[in-house]
Amino acid sequence: MKSLRDSNVVITGAGSGIGRALAEQAAREGARLALCDWNEEGLRETVAGIGGSVLHEKLDVRSDEGVRSFADRVERELGGAHVVVNNAGVSVSEHVGAMKREDFEWLFDVNFWGVVRCTEAFLPQLRRQRSAHLVNVSSIFGIIAVPSQSAYNASKFAVRGYTEALRQELADTAIRVTCVHPGGVRTNICANGRQYSNLRGEPTDVKELSENFAKLARTSPAKAAEIIWAAVRADAPRVLVGSDARFADLVQRVFPTRYPAVLRGFTALLERATGSRV
Repeated sequence: MKSLRDSNVVITGAGSGIGRALAEQAAREGARLALCDWNEEGLRETVAGIGGSVLHEKLDVRSDEGVRSFADRVERELGGAHVVVNNAGVSVSEHVGAMKREDFEWLFDVNFWGVVRCTEAFLPQLRRQRSAHLVNVSSIFGIIAVPSQSAYNASKFAVRGYTEALRQELADTAIRVTCVHPGGVRTNICANGRQYSNLRGEPTDVKELSENFAKLARTSPAKAAEIIWAAVRADAPRVLVGSDARFADLVQRVFPTRYPAVLRGFTALLERATGSRV
């Protein structure tokens, strides 16, 4: 897809962070937007910042009925989607054995099954277009694994596998598929998550982890959105967002079984430089 102009672009999780930045940049390129988020206040702020008429709706991507209804509305009011960005996501920080099953299921229902629900709901619309694009946001934690992030890792590895298989299934269609792996991006994902322990198993809380993450995150949402839309225009199958994501991916490929030790040393250096602990 060479341009977003006059395209109908659907973005989940558009109430803040990367989703908001994607929406703002797509609007500037002349796209028609269909935005959703569970955070109605944040979504209204995104729409107000864009201005004009924007289709938007409070949506919990855990709801089969809600996702189908939103897809039907996009079909009815815009004539169907050309681009779908499955960006909605949440986080849980807790070690295996201590993690509550309800927290694991909540995260997986948003991060993985939300991607599946939206993909299935919008795929018929994408199939009818002469040119279409599906963007699923995984994470660098869909490439590497770290302590306290087993649930998040599992969901983002799942998004990666699902997206790569789907890309092959759609290879002979007009739909291009991109899997996005952001590194540290300054978003509200920690603040909106359920945080219990840090990488070392030490007790933490949402405020503490959010503040420390903000110190370590190296990429702004606007820069992340710029990289993602460039990948869409280039029909790139995979995109790494941020120098930290590129570094972690390289370390994982060079040291596929020993990368945790290398990354622990790198994280320790960053923590000393910023005075934070994650």
